[in-house]
Amino acid sequence: MSTPSKIQLILGDITKLPADAIVNAANSSLMGGGGVDGAIHRTGGPAILEDCRKIVAKQGGCKTGHAVITTAGNLPAKFVIHTVGPVWNGGHKAEAEKLANCYRNALQLAVENGCKSVAFPCISTGIYGYPIAEAAEVAVAAVQSFLASNDSIESVIMVCFDDANFNAISAALAKH
Repeated sequence: MSTPSKIQLILGDITKLPADAIVNAANSSLMGGGGVDGAIHRTGGPAILEDCRKIVAKQGGCKTGHAVITTAGNLPAKFVIHTVGPVWNGGHKAEAEKLANCYRNALQLAVENGCKSVAFPCISTGIYGYPIAEAAEVAVAAVQSFLASNDSIESVIMVCFDDANFNAISAALAKH
């Protein structure tokens, strides 16, 4: 199977996908928030927050570009991988590298936990203000690069909540 065919793109709600792991665009506190983070915590229920609290007690949250894994609670996935995307600062604070690390580190955690399918939201393109087209390029390049060097993941689903992100990911996939 070639790498591009391992990547699917859908417009929809990530909390409804029965993937082995869904990725949460979390904040560093891991205590839930708005956007996809709030939706995952609300839909998944208190088990996710309980696991996040244990992680915070052990290591003090999650740094930008890093990832941690928890139960998926009531979600149809097995795990939630929480990753903290960068806040956009004009591209002068290594935002692209930090964003790429979100995808790489989430995929590595998925491999380490036996996941074959992983669903990603668009990371940092909401309240964190990362320009959508640039974020899409980084996301697609990072995922394709990871898949090219690791065949454990069978399917990556890029889940877009709106047309702007969907069109940007679609364009990035067409270019690569």
